[in-house]
Amino acid sequence: MKLAVIGTGYVGLVSGTCFADSGNDVTCVDINEEKIEQLKNGEIPIYEPGLETIFKRVRREERLHFTTDIAEAVPEADIVFLCLPTPPGGDGQADLSAVIQVAGDLGSLIEDYMVIVNKSTVPVTTGDRVEGIIGEQLDENLFDVVSNPEFLREGAAVDDFMKPERVVIGTGSEQAAEMMTTLYEPFVRSGNPIIVMDRRSAELTKYAANAMLATKITFMNEIANICERVGANVDNIRRGIGTDSRIGPRFLFAGIGYGGSCFPKDVQAIHHTAGKHGYDFQIVDSVMKVNEYQKTSIVRKMEEYFGTGDFNGMTFGIWGLSFKPETDDIREAPALYIAEELVKRGTELLAYDPEAIGTFKQATSEQVLANTTFVHDQKDALQNVEALLICTEWNEFRRPTIDSIAEELDNHVIFDGRNLYDLDRARETDVAYISVGRPAVNVKELEPAE
Repeated sequence: MKLAVIGTGYVGLVSGTCFADSGNDVTCVDINEEKIEQLKNGEIPIYEPGLETIFKRVRREERLHFTTDIAEAVPEADIVFLCLPTPPGGDGQADLSAVIQVAGDLGSLIEDYMVIVNKSTVPVTTGDRVEGIIGEQLDENLFDVVSNPEFLREGAAVDDFMKPERVVIGTGSEQAAEMMTTLYEPFVRSGNPIIVMDRRSAELTKYAANAMLATKITFMNEIANICERVGANVDNIRRGIGTDSRIGPRFLFAGIGYGGSCFPKDVQAIHHTAGKHGYDFQIVDSVMKVNEYQKTSIVRKMEEYFGTGDFNGMTFGIWGLSFKPETDDIREAPALYIAEELVKRGTELLAYDPEAIGTFKQATSEQVLANTTFVHDQKDALQNVEALLICTEWNEFRRPTIDSIAEELDNHVIFDGRNLYDLDRARETDVAYISVGRPAVNVKELEPAE
């Protein structure tokens, strides 16, 4: 098929590249001229494992094209994907201005029957709005609007797209459903389902999925906070409940909160949608509150360890700036909040991340930039610091033994927000090791009372 993909962010670029790899002719559109020039020159503006290899192949085979002109891409397309940003507003409601603007442009560009796909994460009834806007300019028999939510994990987006656990298609049109099913069939040959449902249910499915996963993470963080008070180990509890088939082992790892581009805004959006329709979504409200608390929980542990909230003149090392490993995305990353909080208290920071230093610099405040030295070797973040803070679970942070870290750390103190190291191994060292939901090691002041 001929496809047009409007928007070249994570979802648009991964979708366009993978669709091209399955034999389609894809044109990606973006209003950002600099980004389009980068892509035309073979430069990928995001870090996503596996994307570059496929990107180069489909560009070489001339199946993936880029333009800033929507009129160049849409008229010849069989299917148009809207992969546009829908950031949260101040009240948590998704900002649909980009979606609405493009919908207004499409009506004058459609000549033959076409499927318009909302792949952006959008609130319920957005498909109705898009349909109404296009329908003001065009006969309704010439188009169908479909909801096709994405379920891509940053850091594993290519694999998720090529081998999806399920594909959700929201439409009441048999013709649109048939075209979308044909498009996705190459990706589900192993038998995973293509689920066709009504459009509003499809729109809500994405929000429900992310809200559920965010709730699992947050629940385990609550359990971790109880563990720290009673002397239990959250790792043991995770194993104990994760083997229950009704619960499952995934998204049960305690830490310093979730971040990224999806969970925070999608949880806010479903909460706003519920309120808009007169329903108080209490569980999701609690999820948001707990996650905000969890992001800076490591700072409270530092206060307890050092016996003060005034860190003036101290220097701390930070490992990990991105919100999760295998991505350079720092949106809502706990490291952003922790750095802000520490710098307010007078600290200097030595920060290292394998991929996210550049994006972190663009997102953080001038005050943090002025008080942070960014290093390009993880060992450099251990030199002459009061303690090491681990904020992202990059695999390369798991490789050094806690013994070898201790050799580099003058003060032998680690605050681990991702529970990377084994407690028994830590006990064999003289390192004060404070993690999440597990007994503190070699720190008598933080050990629970008998």
